[in-house]
Amino acid sequence: MIDAKRLIIVAFFTMVINLIDTLSYSIRPSGVRTRKLAVALSLFNIMAVISRLSNMIQAPFLGSIVDMAIKMDKVHLLQNDMRIVLFSATLGSVIGAPLIPTFVSIFTVAINGMEGAGTVPKLILKGFRWSNLKKIKKKIVLPRLSMLKGVWKANIPKTFLIYNVIITSIYTTGVISSLYAGAIIPEYRITASQLSGIVNGFATVLFTVVVDPVAALITDQALSGKRTQHDVDSMVVLLVFGKILGTLLAQLIFIPAADLILFVTKLIV
Repeated sequence: MIDAKRLIIVAFFTMVINLIDTLSYSIRPSGVRTRKLAVALSLFNIMAVISRLSNMIQAPFLGSIVDMAIKMDKVHLLQNDMRIVLFSATLGSVIGAPLIPTFVSIFTVAINGMEGAGTVPKLILKGFRWSNLKKIKKKIVLPRLSMLKGVWKANIPKTFLIYNVIITSIYTTGVISSLYAGAIIPEYRITASQLSGIVNGFATVLFTVVVDPVAALITDQALSGKRTQHDVDSMVVLLVFGKILGTLLAQLIFIPAADLILFVTKLIV
């Protein structure tokens, strides 16, 4: 371990980022229930801000761990630290999964309340009123195994789910692998770290072309009555399950991805 305090900070904010990413899946069911998907997506941007702020704090500390490993000649210890960071991504996803039914319930109320509030700041202030805070307790939905009934039988494209796992694994380890590769060849670590953009860019293209359009289509079909609410709920469960698997797969591709980045770095320089 290079620096325990820094690693704890990085692991915590990585967990928060993945927790919020997981909870983002609750937006589509909420939008279908209220028939106000655009408002649902807009409200989620509030949580996305928290994710971006967490990333702003996490990234410099993660970079400082790599710099310390190089400076102290402890690069051989860096792999274990990076794997802890990857595990925190899995932990955030696992924590977020059972919270989704509650967030679907809360988001549904917030979306409907948006009409009365008019603006997001007014909605937030209204939500912090003591009378409304007490109502939140009633919106807590405990996860039950019965919620998983019929999920695997839902008419959801299987290739779409497989791609989700692969894309999540690439996103999870992209920056981590590039930083680790940069630590191995510190004289070219800037080049190696910049290659994370290419790795994540590839994942972004796959997500934009393969995953997001299918998820949007299933949601729109539910809004138009061509699919049921259960189909959307099942899609969310499978996507979350895929996200957890993807973060676990990131542990397996962490070193191969770093080796690939090393290879490309050496070709460039």
